[in-house]
Amino acid sequence: MGVLQGLEPEKVFYYFEEICNIPHGSGNTQKISNYLVSFAKERGLYHYRDEVGNVIIIKEAAKGYENSDPVMIQGHMDMVAVKKPDCDIDMKTQGLKLKVSEDKIYAEGTSLGGDDGIAVAYGLALLDDVNARHPRIELVITVDEEVGMDGARVIDLSCCRATTMINIDSEEEGIFLAGCAGGARVNFSLPYEEELTGGIHCIIKVAGLIGGHSGVEIHKERGNANVLLGRVLFNLSEKIKFRLISLEGGLADNAISREASAEIVLTDENAMKEAEQTLQAFTEEINRDLQREFAEKDPTVFVETVCVEKAEKNAVKEEDTRKIIAFLRAIPNGVQAMSGAMPGLVETSLNLGILCCKEGTATIGISVRSSYESAKEDLISRLKALAGLAGADVNVAGDYPGWAFKTNSPLREKMIKIYREMYHKEPEIQAIHAGLECGLFAAKIPELDCVSMGPDMKNIHTTEEELSISSTKRVWEFLQKLLEDMK
Repeated sequence: MGVLQGLEPEKVFYYFEEICNIPHGSGNTQKISNYLVSFAKERGLYHYRDEVGNVIIIKEAAKGYENSDPVMIQGHMDMVAVKKPDCDIDMKTQGLKLKVSEDKIYAEGTSLGGDDGIAVAYGLALLDDVNARHPRIELVITVDEEVGMDGARVIDLSCCRATTMINIDSEEEGIFLAGCAGGARVNFSLPYEEELTGGIHCIIKVAGLIGGHSGVEIHKERGNANVLLGRVLFNLSEKIKFRLISLEGGLADNAISREASAEIVLTDENAMKEAEQTLQAFTEEINRDLQREFAEKDPTVFVETVCVEKAEKNAVKEEDTRKIIAFLRAIPNGVQAMSGAMPGLVETSLNLGILCCKEGTATIGISVRSSYESAKEDLISRLKALAGLAGADVNVAGDYPGWAFKTNSPLREKMIKIYREMYHKEPEIQAIHAGLECGLFAAKIPELDCVSMGPDMKNIHTTEEELSISSTKRVWEFLQKLLEDMK
């Protein structure tokens, strides 16, 4: 018996659990893509899968809707696959351990993937309902949205006829999204040389942070473990001599890093004991500082250091250690500008999401976002200039356009009308700082009329992710009513 059996809407939660049983982190979507193709084949539905794994499934119009304009239902099949340090699930090969508590669904020890598994579940439930009233449905499910919208970038939509699209990739019920920021990934590679170095081997760890989505939650100014580790290492370098052995932090460029660590070796042979004592005193001091600074925003942040052994290890040369630490410390992070047109909306930001230092190369992955293409390019140029000073190579990838607000949107007006009738209140119309695939689809279909919606979710891209059961039901009922009224 499934964990979600008995929850309503039954068919939606059945397919959501099916999806959660299949590993589908970004870059690992072959099995979920296969599942979608099998679903279509078993029901005799037209389907198309391209070479990267994007899947399109088409269900023709129900009786009485033959002359209605088709509608596209769109989402992505990949999830941000993160887990707690003590979780033994292999997210590349194993499904999730779903749990239900009151009105929420979560996954034990891992992220849930409600972003965007719920879109896939809604779509499959629609296609599997023989009694549903709707125009022709074109369900479009892309791969690797979370790592740069790679699937949406290359998808061929020639089999689709819809110019109306419902994107199901937002996380607040009653908020209809009608615009979003554009973005890109900026990746740095900084080469270094190593040499055998003797001294006390130590590990410095920054952890206890909440993290979150770098588009949705960047304005909350939570701590970023990669950024804080750079601060710790730079300040420490002014007190004692050490060399880097390795750096590691973050799991995705668009997720605010929750944990980062550095392996170092203390190298001052004449004052080894004093250096170790200074390190411990510094750790106590930085903990006090961070806990004061983040008391409201990230109250459980901490820094810990463990001195392991005295040994000879391959370590980064002294000059390269200084260069890497200075570069990490100098990289900007967080909100760079707020919108003047829409109060409360972040206009431009960046997130230092990935940090790695091993095998002769330090790599850093950053997500850049802006409502304005010019501001996005300006921020990228600043990062390139900084890389030039440090001697780092730069690669810009996953560039995607913003999605401009349309003054005239028949779909948005219909959704507002139905929402009022069903819930006797006004929905909110918003633009967001997070990236959505709508911009890429609008570039492929110039006349596209699109709105993004979804049920309530909390803490997406983290191990505390939750999906509201009651909200999922209400959004399902709204979606059914919306399609019924597209006659």
